Amino acid sequence: MAKLSPDEAKITDWLAAQKEAMLALLREVVNIDSGSYDKAGVDAVGKRFIRFFQENGLVTTTEAHETFGEAIHIRLDDKPSNEKPIVLMGHRDTVFPKGEAQRRAFRIDNGRAYGPGVSDMKSGLVMNAFVLAAFKRFGGAPAPLAGLITSDEEIASPSSRPIIERVGRQARCVLNSEPGRPSGNIVTGRKGGVFSAFEIFGKAAHSGGNFEKGISAIAELAHKVVALHALTDLEQGITVNVGLVKGGQSVNTTAPHADGQIDLRYVRPAQRAAALAAVQAIIDTATVPGTTARFEIKGEFLPVTGSPAADALFETYQAAAADAGLKVAGEFSGGCADSGFTAAVGCPTLCGLGPVGANAHTAEEFLAVETMVPRAQAMALAILRMPPAA
Repeated sequence: MAKLSPDEAKITDWLAAQKEAMLALLREVVNIDSGSYDKAGVDAVGKRFIRFFQENGLVTTTEAHETFGEAIHIRLDDKPSNEKPIVLMGHRDTVFPKGEAQRRAFRIDNGRAYGPGVSDMKSGLVMNAFVLAAFKRFGGAPAPLAGLITSDEEIASPSSRPIIERVGRQARCVLNSEPGRPSGNIVTGRKGGVFSAFEIFGKAAHSGGNFEKGISAIAELAHKVVALHALTDLEQGITVNVGLVKGGQSVNTTAPHADGQIDLRYVRPAQRAAALAAVQAIIDTATVPGTTARFEIKGEFLPVTGSPAADALFETYQAAAADAGLKVAGEFSGGCADSGFTAAVGCPTLCGLGPVGANAHTAEEFLAVETMVPRAQAMALAILRMPPAA
């Protein structure tokens, strides 16, 4: 690590001494199931973080939701301020079903930590928590510090999006601690994504005795899948994938119903409307006479796009990371995240600042344990080195 000022060294030395405490907290929260639809589990993880913040003298407030886990806001103190805060953000839900934490409990093997959500993104939340605790203990931030822990990112944040956008409008910048890339880089750009569903309605008939009276929804679905996939334009960064299909009544019945789910990804905000219009046109156009269809957007993420303010924020982080012993570049990701919502409201946003991990959403997901402390130190130094608000 480069030579630091005394104030910087206080925080980075303290964070270095917290490695085992970080791993202990990470073990606890990984071993609690928190699939996006498991409100009780998501809130249990939230309560564990709230207890950590209270033990370290920070202030928390929550926003409840009937269906999904509550949103948790964290501040260093109760002092009022007119300054825009620096916000450390992350989500605590995972993609895994109930019981996964018992089947695959947290473990460390050969420098890697394993368990559901260990990288995406409970380690990032632990890192954020300790960085906030460090600034509570030592001070030194050039603006108020705040945290936001959300509950439903893995399903496109149906309850959290309005909260995230509100926080983004009020923030000086957002540091989102999704997992660092396997390369060690952070994320400076992301695709947007629209997740949608379509249904096709046909007419049932006995496929042996009355074949000519049937109208096959499955046949129409097949035509639509081919047409939808043909919308993919890799050069423009647009991809369309029908990832789930089902339909039919029985093998000897012309299918009266079929449905599918579509994942649309794009790079630039201006691409969204045209791509969605092309999808809608395919859904509305019947190739098999007599079929009808309907289309519904189920959820979406917005892209993370660059701006001069975001570029300046990255330069500050990159230099801070170098002094923490890390070589970091900005990287584009085809994956989506809540960072798109804050970037879209004009808030300078960096993503992928969490500890380095890989294989998210699989049983092979892992965290590189030795990156926990340096990534926390890099974030802390970046915060300390942000210029005072104008």
